[in-house]
Amino acid sequence: MKWLGGSALALSALLLGGCASPVSTVVPDPMPATAHEYLIGPGDSVNIVVWRNPEVSTSVPVRPDGKITTPLVEDLQASGKTSTTLARDIEKALEKYIQQPVVTVIVTSFVGNYSEQIRVIGQAARPQALAYRRDMSLMDVLIAVGGVTEFASGNKAIVIRKVDGKSEKLAVRLNDLIKQGDISANIYMRPGDVLVIPEIFF
Repeated sequence: MKWLGGSALALSALLLGGCASPVSTVVPDPMPATAHEYLIGPGDSVNIVVWRNPEVSTSVPVRPDGKITTPLVEDLQASGKTSTTLARDIEKALEKYIQQPVVTVIVTSFVGNYSEQIRVIGQAARPQALAYRRDMSLMDVLIAVGGVTEFASGNKAIVIRKVDGKSEKLAVRLNDLIKQGDISANIYMRPGDVLVIPEIFF
C-alpha cells in the first residue's frame, strides 16, 4: 500500500533496530497467554445498564481522553479498566442520586487499550492496530489484516514482544502458515505484540 512507504517503513526500521536482543530462533510457546481480562480503551463503545433505572441507562463512546459521560455522571475515567471495574465505579458515582444502584457494563465496540493492541506493520494488505482478544492467534491477526502483499517476505517476519520489561524478537513463518498450512507456525499472540512483515529484496 502506497501510504505505508514513509512513516510505517521508518517505524519498522526503528522497531527492528531499536531492540537490542537478536531474533529468537526458538519456536514461541504455542500455548495462549494466561487468562486475560479485556481493558477498555479510547474509541470503544460501552452499554451501561442501571437496574430499574432505564432513564439513566445508556450507550456511550469512550472519548480520546479515556473518559465517558453518562446521565448524572460526567467525565468518569473508563480507559484502562475492565467492564466490571467500570460498573462498580459508576455505582459509586450514582449513589448520590439512586439508592443502592446496580450497574452492568457491556463493551459493544472494541478498539482496546493502546498498550494491549496488536500492531501490524510492513507488507500486510491492511496494516493496522487490532484489539487483543483472548486466545488470539497469528492466523487470526493475518485474517484481520487481509493477509500479506505479494512483496512480503513472510518467513522473515518477526513478532516484537515485551517479556519482563524487555523487548524480544521472535521469528515467525507466515509463508509456511499461509501457503503450506503448517499449523505449527500458528503461534498465540499476546497483548502489545508488534508483527513486522518485511519486504522481499530482489
